[in-house]
Amino acid sequence: MSGEEPATQIAPVESPQMVSTVKHLVLKKGEYTLWSMKMEQYLTNTDYSLWQVILNGDGPIQVTNDKNGVKTEVPPKTAQALLQRQREIKAKIILLLAIPNEYQLRFHGIKDAKTLWDAIKSRFSGNVKSKKMRKNVLKQQFEKFSVSDIEGLNKAYDRFQKLISLLEVHSAAVSNEDANQKFLRALPSSWNNVALITRNKAGIDDLDIDDLYNNLKVFEANIKGSSRSFSNS
Repeated sequence: MSGEEPATQIAPVESPQMVSTVKHLVLKKGEYTLWSMKMEQYLTNTDYSLWQVILNGDGPIQVTNDKNGVKTEVPPKTAQALLQRQREIKAKIILLLAIPNEYQLRFHGIKDAKTLWDAIKSRFSGNVKSKKMRKNVLKQQFEKFSVSDIEGLNKAYDRFQKLISLLEVHSAAVSNEDANQKFLRALPSSWNNVALITRNKAGIDDLDIDDLYNNLKVFEANIKGSSRSFSNS
């Protein structure tokens, strides 16, 4: 007897719930930094050991060479080895599910999750020049940000929040003062009176953007009503 634990079949690593969740995290062009943050949050929350596998690897896969020099993977035999292999497979599958379909063939042949993670970073994170260009584009979008009456306060706020978050991710964070003043000036003409009064309130420059939004929500129904009355007249 060798004393080794008998091998057991590796359980399936994919579940419909996991696949559905990862599909919501598919990498989009120009959003690698935000995507990598979300993937780290998802993996550490789902199974911290998976994130450790991606960061540090989980031991090399053993191979043997036959007399013709052909390499063959040695199947894991102990319970611990099986668990390590299962983590490796699961981590790799999650990463593959989270990249666009057009890149599947390019990355599918990579053997381990850590190498795959590094390859995704190399392909999508961009170089210094492209990152600087992306930052400049975001700054321009911030300067030109505006809200139409048709869009409404909710959608405009969601769009503005995403822009603020992307600026922060690209090391171009916006202060509360600049964010609040920009959002108030971006509101359509129907909000002119409310925006003017709010901009001149004490403490507005220190107010969190979420609090500003909630304060503006109080006036939304009245402004919509006034706009409809004006249109009918």
